[in-house]
Amino acid sequence: MDETSKVDAQYPKDLIEWTGDHSGGVKRLFDSLSGRSGMDLLRTNLISKLEIWATAITSQVPGTPRILLLVGGPGNGKTEAVEHTIRCLDAGLGAEGKLVERVVQECYPPVGQAVPRVIRTGAGRGSPLELEIVQDASVTAGCKGSAAVLLIEEIGAVLKAPQSLAYLCCVNRGVLDDALIYALDNDVKEARVLLESITQAVSLSAGAPSCWPLEGFPDIAIWPMDAESLLVSPDGGQSSPAALLLEHATRPDLWPAKHSCDANEGCPFCHSQALLSREDHRASLLNILRWYELSSGKRWSFRDLRSLISYMLAGQLESRKNLEANPCKRAKHLQDADKPSEISKRPSREELTAIFYLATSSYQHAIFHRWSPDMAGPLRQDLKDLGLVREDENAKILWGLQHFLQERGGPYLPATIATLLDSLAELLDPALASPDVDVAVSKNTRITLGDLDTQFSRSLAGGIEFIRRYGVLSSNEQELLKRLARADYYLSLPTVRRKKPTAASRIQRTLRDFACRLVRRSVGTRSAVIADADILTAFQHVVDDEQGPRLYDVAQQVQDLLNTSHGFEVSLTTTFGQPLPPQQRQAILVVLPQSVQPRPLFVEGRPKSPIRFLQVGEGNSKQSIALTYDLFKAVKELERGMSPASLPRTVVALLDTTRARLSGPIVRDQRILANARIRIGADGVEIGQSWNGFNAIKKRIGV
Repeated sequence: MDETSKVDAQYPKDLIEWTGDHSGGVKRLFDSLSGRSGMDLLRTNLISKLEIWATAITSQVPGTPRILLLVGGPGNGKTEAVEHTIRCLDAGLGAEGKLVERVVQECYPPVGQAVPRVIRTGAGRGSPLELEIVQDASVTAGCKGSAAVLLIEEIGAVLKAPQSLAYLCCVNRGVLDDALIYALDNDVKEARVLLESITQAVSLSAGAPSCWPLEGFPDIAIWPMDAESLLVSPDGGQSSPAALLLEHATRPDLWPAKHSCDANEGCPFCHSQALLSREDHRASLLNILRWYELSSGKRWSFRDLRSLISYMLAGQLESRKNLEANPCKRAKHLQDADKPSEISKRPSREELTAIFYLATSSYQHAIFHRWSPDMAGPLRQDLKDLGLVREDENAKILWGLQHFLQERGGPYLPATIATLLDSLAELLDPALASPDVDVAVSKNTRITLGDLDTQFSRSLAGGIEFIRRYGVLSSNEQELLKRLARADYYLSLPTVRRKKPTAASRIQRTLRDFACRLVRRSVGTRSAVIADADILTAFQHVVDDEQGPRLYDVAQQVQDLLNTSHGFEVSLTTTFGQPLPPQQRQAILVVLPQSVQPRPLFVEGRPKSPIRFLQVGEGNSKQSIALTYDLFKAVKELERGMSPASLPRTVVALLDTTRARLSGPIVRDQRILANARIRIGADGVEIGQSWNGFNAIKKRIGV
């Protein structure tokens, strides 16, 4: 680690540069001030493979691939991997930094000249090795033709070149797709075959072939950068990249010493750091982020994780545009704005909402950020109906809540991760966790969320007294709840309720719901107590289970969903997507139940698949289906007694598609049809097998 970076880093201020739209959020080749400045290399399985490759290529080991393609979108660590590979090549050749110097000269040409698409350099020191490096295959500066055409030409030229030439390229899936389309449209046969193999290898399909080396092309190795999770420890037992990032960002020696922060103990950012510097709280947060990947099917990239950590620990400037760039000073500014709100005759909007921003700037509320902005309009009308104006001492906190909810209707999240945060909050919000779940509020004490709900539904004072004894809330959260409790009591007075009792009751419900959500999120996030945590834990076990016993159990449950009590049914009167006709006009082919078994994962020469697959059917009808979280969750909820008619539409569509894909081969498979029958209408008539086909008509017994 760079010792200078260690000393100079000052968090949380310097964490602002971690976001994807700042210089620290975008890695540039051999630029120590960009990307992971001040941190050790974040190891992944790809880094280990590149180190082995660099040793092999510099030692001229026969059979070593000469073409490396790193496939993935922005922020997935491609530049970091290329830089480390060049350093390894330099060390392997004994170049003593000369190779790195030559690459740097090519990367940063004189002012006014464009950065070339291809960096070409020799290894030096008498080595015949030559390098061609493409940092971004979508760049076309100084070249003729589209990015897709250039990629085809470059790979073709390297394949025909001497074995001493190595080609290292970072390419996104869009350029690969464009190249394949070009090869198909222009009948470039060799390129088409190669690009089809590359596309299949970087896919997440069940039968994806080896990609390191590429099956059928030993000179080529590719790696899908977005396949492996950064929240899973790489082979070798090291901590995951996400864990290392979070641990570094919360190191106490990089943060203000105790009581030296501008906002003192009331700083929500220093409070978040104090919480996340504890290993158990960091582990809970990492679990939540991993569960989001499993439930959504999306992956956190390096850029996403850095932007998220910056947002959690340094806030979002755009949410309060007149505040300073230093997070601790922004917190002090909010504290100063909050002080006159209690005594001012006509407080401003900023003064009224300051306590809400202080309380909701800690990391738990930064992640789970939704506060129903649609409630702002009705709340405003109810306050007017009760005649409560902002000058009223007891109504200031109510107007502050109204303004806070209203401001949540506009954009307030970092643009780089807004979609991810919205999706995460929707899927995993602790406010939606089952009331039967218990949560840790101290080292030896746990309470159920239902008890918390009960206390806050009766009165805010009772809820606050219930949770206060455990000391789990920040000073800002406690202060906000105390003011809301006073307003709750005020709305209970007959003199206030007399004019519009229903309006007063609605405001009280809003206050209590807001307070309960605040507390649920504050304590639930620390212990990873979120919506459907038990199902997500079980699904994670299935995904990580390489032996297969858990996956086998799920396969048997999916088998029950695909088949009926009579067997596997195929409609002969409709095609896929058409509604079934009335029962009297239906003709259903009934065959033996179709089996569902776990599909073994092929992991040799490719990253471990983030998806588990099931194998459905046998013989010609055999196919694979992905075990999605929605399908797994449906299976678990059916176990709990949910009706099959209540299955989510995504699950119904997956099952219907699977049945349709099975049906085509089944109706043509004489082996399966040997024990089949056709059910006609609703009166029990069946057509069974005879010596010359389906012509024996019979009635089902009991119909």
